[in-house]
Amino acid sequence: MAQFKFLNEVNSFIAMDGELAKGPVPRWQRKLNLSGASTSFNSSALGNTSSRGMLSVSLSGNANNTLQLSTTGVSLKTPRKTGAKGAAASSTKKSSQTPGKGGTIGQPGVGGDRFIPSRTTTDFDLGHYMVQQGAMGSDENGENEDATGQNPISPKLSERMRSLSEAMRGCDITSKPLLSYRVKPERPPEGHVNPMKAMYSVKTPMSAKSSSRYIPNAPERILDAPEIMNDYYLNLMDWSTDNVIAVALGSSVYLWNAATGTIEMLFENEGNDHACSLSWIHEGHILAVGTNAGTVELWDCENIKRLRVMNGHSARVGVLAWNSYVLCSGSRDGTIVNHDVRTRQHNIGVLEGHTQEVCGLKWSPDGKYLASGGNDNLVHVWSAANGSPHAAGEPLHVFNQHQAAIRALAWCPWQPNVLASGGGTADRTIKFWNVANGQLMNSVDTKSQVCGLLFSKTYKELISAHGYVNNQLSIWKYPSMTKQSDLMGHTGRVLQIAMSPDGSTVMSAGADETLRLWNCFAPDPLQAKKEKAAVREKPSLLKQSMR
Repeated sequence: MAQFKFLNEVNSFIAMDGELAKGPVPRWQRKLNLSGASTSFNSSALGNTSSRGMLSVSLSGNANNTLQLSTTGVSLKTPRKTGAKGAAASSTKKSSQTPGKGGTIGQPGVGGDRFIPSRTTTDFDLGHYMVQQGAMGSDENGENEDATGQNPISPKLSERMRSLSEAMRGCDITSKPLLSYRVKPERPPEGHVNPMKAMYSVKTPMSAKSSSRYIPNAPERILDAPEIMNDYYLNLMDWSTDNVIAVALGSSVYLWNAATGTIEMLFENEGNDHACSLSWIHEGHILAVGTNAGTVELWDCENIKRLRVMNGHSARVGVLAWNSYVLCSGSRDGTIVNHDVRTRQHNIGVLEGHTQEVCGLKWSPDGKYLASGGNDNLVHVWSAANGSPHAAGEPLHVFNQHQAAIRALAWCPWQPNVLASGGGTADRTIKFWNVANGQLMNSVDTKSQVCGLLFSKTYKELISAHGYVNNQLSIWKYPSMTKQSDLMGHTGRVLQIAMSPDGSTVMSAGADETLRLWNCFAPDPLQAKKEKAAVREKPSLLKQSMR
C-alpha cells in the first residue's frame, strides 16, 4: 500500500491538468485576478454574467511534445509591437481612411470624417429661427400626441408651416440645412430679430487696429518758448526751406537753426508792438513779419537787416501767404492785400469778402487758387488773375458749412484741387472741398478745436493740431480719415504746426510755452531700400563700348 501511495503522490505531483493547490500563485493567474476585479463593476452594471476563464494545460502526445494552453472567456495574449504594426498595415491596405483628391466635400460618405461649416455662407438668423420653430413644434406635438403614440400635425401648426413656406418663397424649411458649405441659405422672414446676433457678430473697431507703420508717440525734442502769445488768430511760427525756424516770443522774433541748433534774435519791438504773423519766402532767406500796427515788414535774415515796410491795413496783420514774388496779407479789418515785393507801388489788389478778421491764408501748390478763412465762419476760394501770382475780383467759391472761425487750411499736394479746412471750438470738424466744382467731399468730427492742418509729403496722411480737451496732434489716413495715432504731450492747446523741408518732422507750438519736434513722418527705411533696389543703374557708354 505504501508503494501505491507513493505512486499516487508522484502522479499528482507531475500532473498538469488541474489547478495548483499549493505554492505561490502564478503570475498569469495574478494578472487574471486583477483584470477580473477591474471589470467586475462594469460587467455587473451591464447585467452580464461572465465566468472567469480557467487555464488548462495539457501535454499532447504529438511528435514535438508541445505544450498547449487553452483559455475560456478571457484572452491572456499580450499585444506586441510587431502585431500592432502588422494590423495597422493590413487595415491600411484594406481601406484608406484619408479622403483622396477625388472626394467631393459635402457628399455623404465621401471625403472627410467631420462637418466643417463655412461661417461666411451660413445664415445664423435663419438657423436661430428654425431652432425656435422646431422647439415650438415639439412642444405642440407633445400636447397633441394621441393614444396610438403618433404625433399628428395640428391645423394650427400646418397653417403656420404653410404661411412660413410662402414667406420663404416656396422653400421647404424642414429640409433646409442650418449650416452650409458653399451655397448661401435663404434669408429669414422679414421682421425676425435674432437676440444672439451680438455674440458672433462683434468686430474689432478700426481704431483698435494697429497702424501700418511705426509712429513715435514721444517728441524728439522739446524747446522752451517763453512769452508766446496764446491767441487763436495769430500765426507766430514758420519753418523755412533753409531749415531755419522763426518764432515770435513776446515782442521779439527769434531764429533757430534746426541743423546746427544755434539761436539768434532777429529783432525786438519797442513798447507794446509785437509780431502777429511770420512767413518765409519759398526760396531764400527773406522773412515777412505782420505787426499789430497793420504793417508788413520784410527782413533779410542772413544779414539781420530790415528791407522795407509795406502798408495797406488799418488793423493787425494776423496771417501771411507767399506765391512767388507776391505776398498776401490778411488783417482784422477783413481785407486781403496783394503785395508785389519787387516794385515800389507794392499794393496791386485788395480782396474784400470777409466781414470779420481773416485768420487763415493758403495758396494751392500749383498757384492757381488762394484759400482764405475768417472769423465770420466762411471759407473763400479766390482764383489767380489771368495766370498772375495774385488773386483778384470776386471769390470763386464761398463755403459756409462751418459753425466757427476757420484758421486751419491745407491743400492736398497730390490733388491740387482738394482743400482741407478746420473749424474752431463751436465746429470741431475737418471738411474737404473740391474747388473744381465747389462740392463738399467729406466732413469729420474731431471732438475738439482744430488749430492747424498739414498734409504729409511722404505718406498719404494728414496731421491736425487741436485744443481743448486733449491738446493733441492727430494723424489721419487720407482719404479714409481713419485715425492712425494721437501725439500727446502739450498741456495747453496747440497754437500752430509747421513742417520741416524734408517733410519728416513736424514742430508744434503750444500755449504751454513749449515747442515740440515730432518725427512722425520719417520715411520707412525698408521701403526706401526696396525702391532703391527697384531702380536699376543705367550702364555707361564706356562699359557698353568695352568688350
